[in-house]
Amino acid sequence: MTNEQTLILIKPDALIKSLIGNILTELSEMDVDIVGAKIVKVSKELAEDHYRNLKEKDFFDELIKYIMGHYHTKRVLALVYEGEDAINKMRKIVGSTHPEEAHPTTIRGKYGRITSKGIFENAIHASESKKEAEREIKLWFDPDELTNTIYPAKKVEVKKQELVWS
Repeated sequence: MTNEQTLILIKPDALIKSLIGNILTELSEMDVDIVGAKIVKVSKELAEDHYRNLKEKDFFDELIKYIMGHYHTKRVLALVYEGEDAINKMRKIVGSTHPEEAHPTTIRGKYGRITSKGIFENAIHASESKKEAEREIKLWFDPDELTNTIYPAKKVEVKKQELVWS
C-alpha cells in the first residue's frame, strides 16, 4: 500500500440537505487525513473539465448543471484526503455512482437518489484512480491550498487580474 491523495466533492444536493456533518463523520472513519478543504462555486469551465471524460454521454449537460448547482445550491465542498490506500478506502465508503446500485450502508446508498426528472443526485464524488486523483486535485486546488502535497510543484511569477477586497 502507498500513501496517496484523493479528491472528494460533497455535491450541491448534499449541501442543501445539510448532510456535510454526516458525510464528514463517515469519511473520518477511513483512517486518512484531510489536507485541503474549501467551498467552491463551480464554473461551467471547471465542471466541464472535471467531467471531460463524460462529454460524449447523453446526460453530460444535465451533469454539468447539477454540479454547478442549477437544481440546489451553487456550492460544492471540495476536499483532499491523504493516507495509505486513500483512493480505495474512500471509493468503498462512497459506494457505486448509481444511487440505486449503491450498497445501503455507503454514502451514496444512504443519501443518493434519482429524481422523477431522471437527475442522479449521488451526494458525493471520489476520485477513481491515482491518475484521475492527481488530475482532479490539480484542477480543484492550487498547491498552496493543501497542507501537504505529494505532487511536484514550483514557484512561478504569475501576473493576472484577481478579485480583492476594497
